[in-house]
Parts: sequence; C-alpha cells; structure tokens
Amino acid sequence: MQKSPHEYAKETLELEASALLASRDRVGEQFNKAVDIVLNTTGKLVVIGVGKSGHIGSKIAATLASTGTPSFFLHPAEAMHGDLGMISKNDTVLAISYSGASEELTNLLPHIKNFSVPIIAMSRSKSSAIGKMADAHIDISVEKEACPLGIAPTSSTTLTLALGDALAIALMHMRGFKKEDFAKFHPAGALGKRLYLKAEHFLIEPKNLPIVSPDTPLKEAVVAMSAGMLGHLLIVEDGKLVGLFSDGDLRRSLLKDGFDFNSPISQYMTKEPYTIKDAKILAVEALKIIENKKIQLLIVVDEKNSVVGALHLHDLIEAGVENETK
Repeated sequence: MQKSPHEYAKETLELEASALLASRDRVGEQFNKAVDIVLNTTGKLVVIGVGKSGHIGSKIAATLASTGTPSFFLHPAEAMHGDLGMISKNDTVLAISYSGASEELTNLLPHIKNFSVPIIAMSRSKSSAIGKMADAHIDISVEKEACPLGIAPTSSTTLTLALGDALAIALMHMRGFKKEDFAKFHPAGALGKRLYLKAEHFLIEPKNLPIVSPDTPLKEAVVAMSAGMLGHLLIVEDGKLVGLFSDGDLRRSLLKDGFDFNSPISQYMTKEPYTIKDAKILAVEALKIIENKKIQLLIVVDEKNSVVGALHLHDLIEAGVENETK
C-alpha cells in the first residue's frame, strides 16, 4: 500500500537521523587526529571529491573557510590537468568518497602523497583505497540510504555534511574562534555590520546640518529645518549646542498658548538634547541609543559641546545595521 507523501518524508528524516546518531558513537581518535592535522596545517585545507561528494565537499570547504580554517574546493579532474599546482607542501587534503574507491581520487592521491602533504579521508571504510592512503580517516558509513532503491546518496551525503560541520565546529572550539573572528570573514553580513561599522561611518558633517542661532525667529527656523530635510534643526550659540528643534516640537508648539511664529526658536526648542561624545562607538550601539531614547537624530559633540556631526536613524537602518536582539 502506497504511503502518503508526508509519511515518506518522515521515514526519510528518521533514516537520516538514525545515520547521524549511529555515527556519533563512532567518532573517536581518528576524528581527533584529523583535527590535530588541520590545526598543525600552516597552509590551506584542500577539499576534493567528485559527484555528490564533490557538492558536499564544496559546502564543507565554504564552512571551514568562514570559520577560521583557510580552505578551498578542488575538483580532482581539474587537479590532474594542471590545477595540482594549487596544492602546496604546507597544505592538507581532505578527500571525500563514500566508496573510497573513486577512480579520480585513487589516481590523484598518490601524486599528492609525493608532496608529503597530509591526507584526511572521508569514506565508508578505513580499509578502502583512499582510507589506506590517509593519515586520518573519518567514517561516513551508513546502514541504509534513504533512497528506496538504495542508489541515490542520501543518508550518506547528509552524514558527510554533518561530519564536515562537526570538523569545522571542533576546530572553532580548539582555536577559540569568536563572533568577532567570524565577522572578519563576513564584513557585509549582519554580524559584520554589528561588530565593525562605527558611528563615524554614518556621521552627517556639521556643514550638512541645518543650524541656526537661538534668537532666530521660529518662522525662519522652520524654513531652515525644511531645507535641511532631516526633520530636525540644531540650535548653536557661540559654537556650542544649546538646543534641538524637531517636527514633533513644532507640532507641540502649535498647541501652546501664545504661540507666535515671530518668537525666537529658543522658546520652543528642546534644551539639553541627548548627545554622545564618541563617534567611534559601534554603529549598532548608536542605533541602540537612538531606539532606547526614542529619537531620530543623535548629535555627536566634543568636550566643549561643539557639534561634531549627527547620526540619523534612517541612515543606520538603510545600511543594514540592526541590534542583535531583533
């Protein structure tokens, strides 16, 4: 009787999960040896494999490269036709083949051995052709593929990928790899922006800020604020910041008794607006201040309270700077 699609899906997940759990009990000294080899590698970890193993190997190489282990994927056929020169004597090779008898690898590895380059093999048996040539072996054998025909690599590729992740994670722990290190390899990612972009990168310089004196009539101040297109106006006297006026201040002013457009802006401005003195703080910290204070413009001043610049909420958000808690 044919099962429903979701029943086949559950069966697949159970088979692949069983393969992962079974492998957990086999991880031991050979895995430790593989980690030690990589830790002592002064060059790169070169991952090789063909077919599905090649696809998995490419992903493993990418994960390793982004987590502190210099690594790249090399197709064995390309290596045999000139790209073998990409492997140096300081490198280590991670060879992946479930059968351990892939012709492309068994033809290539003896040439690599001639360079005295350490080899880590991932195959179903240490006694396989590539397992015998390896300095360390990682067992990727599975009892059963999820494929009903037992042909398409499924459970075995899932296990290989997971053990590649396990290798990367073990190396991260051994190296004391931190978020800051990860961000170095992902400067354009959200984490990189949180850990590297500084407030000064988004600073609006004083020459581009709408600034008036305290005695400026409100109607002139509103015109200056509109021209500045920031929704804010800085009030400066004798070179020092004395106040801030926003669209919100204007709306509140209109409700006050005795409102007069000819009155000086000093009567309606927010005195002692929130400021910071360090433009080198992380942009994410500046964003946190803006959000916590429920403001849109954060002014940066020096020790004498002179305006150094300003940070606008929209600029930070558009740049992709966001708090880790979001």
